[in-house]
Amino acid sequence: METREDLNSILPFLPLVIRSSALFWPSQVVEALRLLSQGPDCSNVNSGESLFVALSDIRNSLSLSAEPLAPHAQEGYALFFDELITRAKSAKWFREVLPALANFLLKLPSLLESHYENADNWLNRDSNNVKIGLRLLGPQEAGIVFLSQELIGALLACAFFCLFPITDRRIEDLPMINFDHLFESLYASYSEKQENKIKCIVNYFERISASPPVGFVSFERKVLPLGKFHECISYPKSDFWNESKTPLCPLEVHDCGFIEDQSSGALEVDFANKYLGGGALHRGCVQEEIRFMINPELIAGMLFLPCMEDNEAVEIVGSERFSNYIGYASSFRFSGDHVDKRDIHSFGRRKTRIVAIDALCSPGMRQYKPNYLLREINKAFCGFLDQSKFDHYKRLCQDSKHQAVQCKLNYEDISHESANNFMLNEGPSASVDVEMHEAECTNEVAGEFSKGSCLLFHEDKIPIATGNWGCGAFGGDPEIKSIIQWLAASQALRPSILYYTFGISALQSLDKVSQWIRSHEWSVGDLWNMLVEYSQQRFNRETNVGFFTWLTPSLINCETATPNTPP
Repeated sequence: METREDLNSILPFLPLVIRSSALFWPSQVVEALRLLSQGPDCSNVNSGESLFVALSDIRNSLSLSAEPLAPHAQEGYALFFDELITRAKSAKWFREVLPALANFLLKLPSLLESHYENADNWLNRDSNNVKIGLRLLGPQEAGIVFLSQELIGALLACAFFCLFPITDRRIEDLPMINFDHLFESLYASYSEKQENKIKCIVNYFERISASPPVGFVSFERKVLPLGKFHECISYPKSDFWNESKTPLCPLEVHDCGFIEDQSSGALEVDFANKYLGGGALHRGCVQEEIRFMINPELIAGMLFLPCMEDNEAVEIVGSERFSNYIGYASSFRFSGDHVDKRDIHSFGRRKTRIVAIDALCSPGMRQYKPNYLLREINKAFCGFLDQSKFDHYKRLCQDSKHQAVQCKLNYEDISHESANNFMLNEGPSASVDVEMHEAECTNEVAGEFSKGSCLLFHEDKIPIATGNWGCGAFGGDPEIKSIIQWLAASQALRPSILYYTFGISALQSLDKVSQWIRSHEWSVGDLWNMLVEYSQQRFNRETNVGFFTWLTPSLINCETATPNTPP
């Protein structure tokens, strides 16, 4: 196993050691875990304080003492398990749950070995040799990792015990994954939201200890190549959006409800930090952090996915929801166990699709500048684009001399469903010229591109479910962000976008405005150009009204003023 490239890339970030082609825990760690697995009568671990002493001893056996934990982590573990939960719940935790977590950790080496043994052969022969093994998926490295829910449980138990080494994580720009800061934040600046975040995590561990899950979760780094990787698939420039003839998809506005409760099988947007998970394991408690608490398997992606760059997104399919909640931010509260009833689909994954895209943070007036508008729409487009069907568009672009040729695709012949991943910016009835630099690139380039998006994982007719991305704590303009996401979803050929406004007043006209725009049959290019014109005026302080009022003053103000129209 030591010769595996994928294992070698992740090994510095795991607490295990490898010798003679086998992964294992050091003998002292095995002893300690076996003792814990036998319950408090044998281990004498029956409180938060003694638990922290036990995990500290294990860390010392792994030579992690040079990487100190958060200063008040010990007090945080003690506060939660010894004071904030009932004596009966605490007794059950140390009698049943903690021994089960110790067993998860004992199984971690064998779970990983089984994972790597099966990774190469698990997909069928039509998968184009897509790699799915656990590995570091660095910046600009499109790829996918498949993990069993059982393996994720063991990895998260490892994070609960704070056993992941952290030195190399800083070098690789990876988010921290140990739970020490989560518990320290509870003690250092107690808040009910922090207590309830931990209750979600504890509920997850209680559930998997009682009944280990048997499904799979996939984590994909999606990349829009910055260079001329391919004439059809690259990071779009402004002309791409200016000239797009793609029709706008339906926009369905929901003034109440939550993205995670949608029932349309949609791709659900995580309003992400550029570091996956954001403040989930610290003090954060807004949209992304809450999602990571109720679907804790998402945290596993923090192990191997470094910071996202402007042309990247992360898509996670199959995570299970374990907790219910009420409130938001400071009012967030765990409200009980959640039984996830979503169907299981391809490769044992639940039909829960989440895409993490990070917006500009505190953009102020710069969000109206053309380069920042372009950054935001391309970020959303990267997340919304389903690249898995690119192989369908490999066409007759080969000649015997391997010379540059012209490939003509008649978009009229491609149904909306079968074109679901084709990002060319021409509309219906358009004949599109696609220049290939070499004829052989039809197979080779498509094959390279598909390494990041397994062709087998595609399903048609998947809408986007989103809301006020990059607004709230990040300070974005809700009207601008809603339009940007609508444009990106339309250009990605999604069948529709479900927009959850959370009842904010700035978007009370979104439904009327979007219906007016679609009634005039504007294209993506038409609306984009209007957005750019408005933003220039806003940046130059030539207007201070919102985009909706600027675009359709008669509609918003019930006056007789003439709406702006695209040039």
